Amino acid sequence: MATTDQLKGKVAIVSGAAQGLGEAFAQALSAAGANVLAFDVQDKMVEVGAAIQQSTGNSVYAMVADVSSRADVERVAQAAQDQFGGLDVLVNNAGTWRRTPVDSSWEQALADWDFIMDTNLKGVLMLSRVCVPLLQARGGGDIVNISTYYVLPAKSPGTNQPDTDLYNASKWALNAFTDDWSKALAKHNIRINGLCMGATDTPMLRGLFPSGELPPDMAAEVMQPEQIAQQMLDLLADGRSGENIGAWVGEPVQIPAPAAAHRKVTG
Repeated sequence: MATTDQLKGKVAIVSGAAQGLGEAFAQALSAAGANVLAFDVQDKMVEVGAAIQQSTGNSVYAMVADVSSRADVERVAQAAQDQFGGLDVLVNNAGTWRRTPVDSSWEQALADWDFIMDTNLKGVLMLSRVCVPLLQARGGGDIVNISTYYVLPAKSPGTNQPDTDLYNASKWALNAFTDDWSKALAKHNIRINGLCMGATDTPMLRGLFPSGELPPDMAAEVMQPEQIAQQMLDLLADGRSGENIGAWVGEPVQIPAPAAAHRKVTG
């Protein structure tokens, strides 16, 4: 179990940090002693960042920035250098979702592609590329890609829904980044892993329901963002690389024993 102040003096960037999992990651990293640069496209990011800093007493620099914009991610990386002197941890959390039926029109399919892939995939590529030199300069560090349990062996029905092909594809594609980068960047002491959780109480999940609230039976059993954030801290303390770490509803949220080499990403 990771402890308070395990990251004292370290610097972390969290994308998509204005709510849900991203906010929980920023809160947990700050509480563990890290200086956190938290950014999001939502204007409330500044307010959320101030609240985290007040609650933990550690520095949080909040920015409004779009992970799908090269200029913005370059601005984020420069801010980490200017505000905190470098970088030790990058959490690629920003993500988006919408229903994308396979029989939608050409125009809609292409618009959906840009909407999802620009954030979920291109954003991860660009933000990671601008951050790797900062990690190298500090002698190493960690990149955590936030994925989904869809990319791991199913333990329940409902994974890889047929009307979300582009979201699913974006998360499967993260496997390639996690696998390849973990091998290519090992010589720089940079560790790359994925966190792949099932149903978690976030605004994205709540947005699936017209009321904006989870059905009572679901609310009683889904995981909480704070549980996944603690799993992220435990993963950073563990020191492994090149693995997808799952979390499933109804099971303990924890770091499992290291997987065999041929099962590290897909399980």
